[in-house]
Formats: sequence, C-alpha cells, structure tokens
Amino acid sequence: MTTFRLNVNGRDYDVDVPTGTSLLEVLRNDIGDKSPKFGCGLGQCGACFVLIDGHPTPACDTPVEYVHGEVRTPAGLGRPDAPTAVQSAFLELQAGQCGYCIAGMIVSATALLRENPRPTRAEVSAALDRNLCRCGTHARFVDAVLAAAGTAPEAGG
Repeated sequence: MTTFRLNVNGRDYDVDVPTGTSLLEVLRNDIGDKSPKFGCGLGQCGACFVLIDGHPTPACDTPVEYVHGEVRTPAGLGRPDAPTAVQSAFLELQAGQCGYCIAGMIVSATALLRENPRPTRAEVSAALDRNLCRCGTHARFVDAVLAAAGTAPEAGG
C-alpha cells in the first residue's frame, strides 16, 4: 500500500491503495464519490470522465499515482440548489434518457465551454465524441450544450 494525496472537488484526501489502482476505484470506493460511473473500464466510453486540472480524463484507466492536480468530479461541478449552466440546460431540455452517460457528458461539456464559451454545433459534437450514449440522445446533448452557451438557435445564436 502507498499513500497518495488527492485534491478532489477542493478537498484534500490521503488514500492508502496499491500502486496502479485506478482513480475511479479511489473516487468511488475510498472517497465515496459515486458520480463518475464505471462503463467500459478502458477509457473509451466517457462515463467515468472527471476533470483533472480542467481537462476531461477517463478515471477508469488513470492510475492514481499519475494524478497531480485538482480533480473535479461531476458531483463537484454544481449543487442541487445551484446547478451550473450546463446542468440546468441538460435538465431543462431533458437531454438524457437513461442517465448513465450524463455525468461524463456534463464533464466534457463543462471543459469545452471553459475553453470555448461560444462553440459551434460541430465543435460541441467533436468535444462530446469520446462520450458514448447507447440511448442515441447525442443530438439532445449537443442542443443542451449550445443552450448553456447561449448559442442555440432558440437563444438567437
């Protein structure tokens, strides 16, 4: 066992886990943050995405010893009484269907809007490309991100 210090959602944690333990395992099992989901386990579906220093990163295949910087999980992006613009748009437009991929989608959308506050539809689609949705609601996710950015057609953008 090795002790690793992580900053998750603005709070420091010391965790004792074997080297090679995935960040997702630490978040869910040691810290108790269930907001990133286990999907494929290979970093290819996006369900487990978290922000590490603002960059969407698959937590399932990121060994905890490689994490140096702030980790922001989906649970750390907003609060029920104060959701982010992205979270509000996803809710208002009922963007999700089953809900399994939404946490990762919101993480990717948040990162995009921080880097590019007025993206085009093509830029939003590209930013969400690594996030899989088996329900087929990608178009609604893109619409929600555009609405959050104020660039949706109904928003005049």
